[in-house]
Amino acid sequence: MNINGYRCAACGKLTYPHRLICDVCGGRTFKEEALTGEARLLTHTRVYHLPAGIDRPWLDFGIVEFENGVRVSGQLEVRDRAETGMRLTATVGTVRVIEGEEIQGFIFREI
Repeated sequence: MNINGYRCAACGKLTYPHRLICDVCGGRTFKEEALTGEARLLTHTRVYHLPAGIDRPWLDFGIVEFENGVRVSGQLEVRDRAETGMRLTATVGTVRVIEGEEIQGFIFREI
């Protein structure tokens, strides 16, 4: 499974999440493009008070920037503590289960 960004057909700007109107040129036609590959960690936090459906004592979350400039947030899975600037690879997986339904999202892992 992939999570997609959206490239404006008029100017080529890649954005996430989907927008109805391009921020750059006002275009209204977009082409889906998978957001995959390497990313750089911009900022991160550790959350201890988690909602129902997450059976762990804490989770790390971060905002990353893909090589194409798109920024997204997601769950971090790193060996030690996360460090700003570290290189990660994007995957998609189950980040939460709500009433038996698996919710998919970005999970970023160390390269």
